[in-house]
Amino acid sequence: MFEHLAILAGFTFLYSVVAGRIDKMAISGPIIFTTFGLICGPLGFGFLTIEKDLELLRTLAELTLALVLFTDAANTNLSVLRQSENIPTRLLLIGLPLTILFGFAVAPLVLTGLTMIEMAILATMLAPTDAALGKAVVSNPSVPANIREGLNVESGINDGICVPVLFLLLAVASGSGEGNTGSSLALRLMTEQLGIGLAVGLGFAILGAWMLRQGARRGWITDTWKQISVMALAFASFATAQVFQGSGFIACFSGGLLFGALAKGHKEELLEAGEGFGDSLGLVTWVVFGSMIVGPVLMRLTWPVVAYAILSLTVIRMVPVFLALMGSGIGTEGKLFMGWFGPRGLASIVFAVIVVQEHLPGDEVLTAVVAFTVLLSILAHGISANPWVRAMAARP
Repeated sequence: MFEHLAILAGFTFLYSVVAGRIDKMAISGPIIFTTFGLICGPLGFGFLTIEKDLELLRTLAELTLALVLFTDAANTNLSVLRQSENIPTRLLLIGLPLTILFGFAVAPLVLTGLTMIEMAILATMLAPTDAALGKAVVSNPSVPANIREGLNVESGINDGICVPVLFLLLAVASGSGEGNTGSSLALRLMTEQLGIGLAVGLGFAILGAWMLRQGARRGWITDTWKQISVMALAFASFATAQVFQGSGFIACFSGGLLFGALAKGHKEELLEAGEGFGDSLGLVTWVVFGSMIVGPVLMRLTWPVVAYAILSLTVIRMVPVFLALMGSGIGTEGKLFMGWFGPRGLASIVFAVIVVQEHLPGDEVLTAVVAFTVLLSILAHGISANPWVRAMAARP
C-alpha cells in the first residue's frame, strides 16, 4: 500500500512542477497519467499491482466527477448562459436522444454477440460527455463563450439524464421491471433521479451559502476551512442524493450552479482548492484506469471494438450535435467543434462498472468497448484540444 502511495504521490508532485507547461502542449494530464498507470501496472514494470477492485475505480470516478461537476458549474458564467441557453437545451433535448439512437442503430452493424437491449445499454453508457476531460476546452477563453458554456452545461447534465435511462434498460435486461410498464418505470426513475437530485443540490447550495456568509460575517471561518467547505459541500450533495435514490451528479451540477450565483463575489477564492483537489483526484483515477483496465482491454482488443469506438467519437456523436444545432446561429466550424469535443470519460467508466456488476451475458464486450472508447477519447481529444482552439482563435 505505502509503495503505491509513494509512487502515486511522487509522480503527482513531478507533474505539478511542469503542469503549466504541459497545459500548452498537445498532450494532456489524463494521457500522461493513464500511460503512467499502464507502464507501471501488471503489464508493464509491475510497480503498481493494484488489484482489480471495481468498487475502488467506481468510487474514485464518482467522487472525481462529483467535485468537477460542482466546481465547473459554480464557475459557469450565468449571464452568458442566459444569452445562449438554447445551445445546451438543443444539445440535451435533441442531441442526446439522437446520440443514443444513433449508437443503438450502429451497434448491430459492427458488433456481434450482443442482444438488442445490451446494444441500447452500450449506446447509453457512451452518450454522456466528460466535464473533466473537456476542461481544456471549456476553461479556455479563446473558445467563444457561448460554445464554452454550452459544452459545460451539456457535460454537467447529460450524465444525470442518462442514469435513469441506464437503470431502466438494466431493469428490463434483468427482468426486474416486469411488474411495471416501460413508461411508468421510466417516469418513476426519471422523477426520482432528477427530482431528488435537484432538490438535494439546490437545498444544500442555499444552506451552504447561507452558513458560509454567517460564518464569515461573525469571523468564525478561516481562509483554510473556507476552501475545504466547498469540497465538503460537493461531496455531501452527491452522497445525500445517492442515499435517497436520486442522481448525485445532477445534485452536484445544479447545486454548483446555484452556489456560484449566490457566492459570485467570492467564488474564485472559495473554489480554488476544490478545483485543484478535483484535478488531482482525476489524475489518480486515470492512473488506476491505466493500471487496472487498459492493459486487459488491449490484450483482448478486436476490430469490431475499435470500429465502434471510432464511430462513437465521430459519427454517432457529431451528426446528432450538428443536427441539433441547425438554426442556432452557430457556424459550421462551431457545430463540428462542439460535436467533436464530447469526450467520454468518468461517467462512462462509472456506467461500465454498474453494468459489469449486473453480470449480463455480453458484459465483457460492453466493458471492452467502453474502456477502449474512453482510452481513445483521452488520446484524441487531449491531442486535438489546444491545436484546434489556437487555430479557431487565429481566424476572425
